[in-house]
Amino acid sequence: MAALAFSIAKFCAAQPAAVDNDILAAIEALAQTYKTLSSGLIYEKPPQAPLPGELYASLTTFLDEIKKQQAERGASASFKDIEIFYLLVFLYRMGLLRTNGRPRSRLFMEFLRGQFPEAPELKKEESRIIVP
Repeated sequence: MAALAFSIAKFCAAQPAAVDNDILAAIEALAQTYKTLSSGLIYEKPPQAPLPGELYASLTTFLDEIKKQQAERGASASFKDIEIFYLLVFLYRMGLLRTNGRPRSRLFMEFLRGQFPEAPELKKEESRIIVP
């Protein structure tokens, strides 16, 4: 779960225009995809908006890489689609609790960034104004 949350936080650090609604839309679409995958159907419906669509694609490739790594290691306890669905539902609900509902809210992103304080990829850019 931490790796998935970190990849979301890293994506948001690289995309300054991203807001909580973008994250929640991508997580919701990905959760719906994994819900259908767990029932045996292959049906993807990525979000139409550009930023949630990019995050959706990023998370999809991240989860595919994790599955490939587990298959190469021969891990007997690989992730099942329903487990990933439950993880995505948890992150979605956490996002609903951590955001204030405003359209430009970034509280959930700040929460995710705060969970990884030592990560250099998530550091906020320092001000370039030189004060004498």
